[in-house]
Amino acid sequence: MPAIVTRDPLGMHCIFSDGSEYRRPLRVRRPVVLPGLARTLLEGATDLVHPHGQVDSAGGFDLYLTAVRGFTDWLVEFGFSGGASDLTRALLARYWRQGVRSAQESALRAMLRCADDQDQILAPDVRAFVDGRLFNTGERYGSHQPYSETEWARLIRTCRDEVEGAFRAFSAARDHASSADGPGASLRERTAHHWLVLHDGPDPLVKEMADRGSFPFQQRYGVGLRAVLDPLIPTLDVMIAYQLLFGAYTGIVPDGIADLGLTDIEWAGDEKILLSYVKGRTAAESLALSRQATRLLEQWLDHSSVARRFAPEELRPELWVRFTPSGTWAGERWLAKPATRLSICAWVKRRQAVDEEGHPTQMTGDDGLPLSLHRHRIRTTHDALKDRSHWRGSRRSTLDPNRSPGVEGDHYLTNTTPAQRETAEDIIAQAQEDLVRRALPPLVLATAEMADLVENYPEHMKRLGLDDNALAQLLSGERDVFTAACGDQLSGLHGPKGKPCPARPWVCLLCPLALFAPRHLPNLLRLRAFFSRQWQQMTTAEFIPVFGPYAHRLDEILTPDRYFSEHALRAAAAEVTDSDAELPLRPEEHTV
Repeated sequence: MPAIVTRDPLGMHCIFSDGSEYRRPLRVRRPVVLPGLARTLLEGATDLVHPHGQVDSAGGFDLYLTAVRGFTDWLVEFGFSGGASDLTRALLARYWRQGVRSAQESALRAMLRCADDQDQILAPDVRAFVDGRLFNTGERYGSHQPYSETEWARLIRTCRDEVEGAFRAFSAARDHASSADGPGASLRERTAHHWLVLHDGPDPLVKEMADRGSFPFQQRYGVGLRAVLDPLIPTLDVMIAYQLLFGAYTGIVPDGIADLGLTDIEWAGDEKILLSYVKGRTAAESLALSRQATRLLEQWLDHSSVARRFAPEELRPELWVRFTPSGTWAGERWLAKPATRLSICAWVKRRQAVDEEGHPTQMTGDDGLPLSLHRHRIRTTHDALKDRSHWRGSRRSTLDPNRSPGVEGDHYLTNTTPAQRETAEDIIAQAQEDLVRRALPPLVLATAEMADLVENYPEHMKRLGLDDNALAQLLSGERDVFTAACGDQLSGLHGPKGKPCPARPWVCLLCPLALFAPRHLPNLLRLRAFFSRQWQQMTTAEFIPVFGPYAHRLDEILTPDRYFSEHALRAAAAEVTDSDAELPLRPEEHTV
């Protein structure tokens, strides 16, 4: 069986699909209330563990133990002392209607349902009630609001001060311990403490305190165990500060940060890291770290080097390895697990401070209360404050490929700064102007006479703003590009202003600065042949977004007797050999 109920103490023992073992008592410090009902619920929970059910991790099963404790505690306060068969619809409804979390209600319903499937302990009306709809459906998550600039500044400053202060103390302690020949005559000196930790690790000190007792240990070393280990072994508080600061620098989701290992770090040169991480609900992703994030990660690897050297072999590849002197309830002292929510809340509460004028200076919100630390909001704030000045025009440049644009916009990109809104409005205006330009008719001359151009296209002349000398260059071919004559190659419609236009040959077909004359017919027909070859090797869905508008405009220009006579088109077609060598193409644009 992948899961069984333990009797003494009452709890669960599970083995998950990854081979990890889970052993938890229902209660640690308090006695189990209503043991018969609790045992029945836990028996039902055994059917929810993989492969029978969906629960396949320690964190997933902790929810069911929490649901059992909360339900039995409430029943005792209510005065109930029976078993699962004595539960009624009214009793369950009263418990769920008081505002139980939806996840705990779902867990309790699932355990009751599985227990009834095993032993048919529930009355028919109670079973129908358990199978019914939830009372607490939970809140729908809206967009994550970014922290204000002042809150964000306090968060970054608090984490940075703690990280830098702890690392300075670590470096100094390591230098002192490295220069000493031994612990010295007195074990009550800090240098002796540092030497012992650096050379023997924390485990012998923990064992010594366990054997001798806390008071003899303090008599010998002058301080308690935690003080002896500091600052060479990073504390949980220091690790929380590193993780928060790393999330603020990178914008990686919290579960991706928590599961990082040393194998996920790949150096791309001497000063660049390519970090691979896994989002719990999608798949593997990678991120090229900024210089700031790279330096922070290097610092943590150095800061945790002493602890990592003495950690168990199986935990050394983990990035966030840490040591807990008091150990967990299961006796674990070396851990690579993320900090719990309670630990993070306590970390924030211990870092409340105000200045002389009563203004908050550390982990305090703008409302004067302890800052509500939500690590997904850190990601949202990182995205909101990210520099968008280097826009490249890609519609997916700021979007996570594992999310739809709707989800990305609702949860991460909705809350923008005024500068970002102005940039987005400029992009929209440019796109609208581009659509208007594409709707303009092509400027085509059947002859090369300037008088014909000025007479038939006065609105184009006004738009181009050309003088007589520029018109002469335009008609004589001095301003020719591959498919047309360009009114101004330095105008910056498709590139930086003042620089030659970098557009591909077919882009000229929709450019308002292009003028098509009879001398351009051979190249226009070569471009049509190129479109034909591309059509044969691409699907319709691939061809239309890339070449569709240009192919449509080219067909309009080359329609016989519309701008050019059929005789002129036939004469130009005789010069076309239907080969990629006729066009200025890049290697990736050649026909396969």
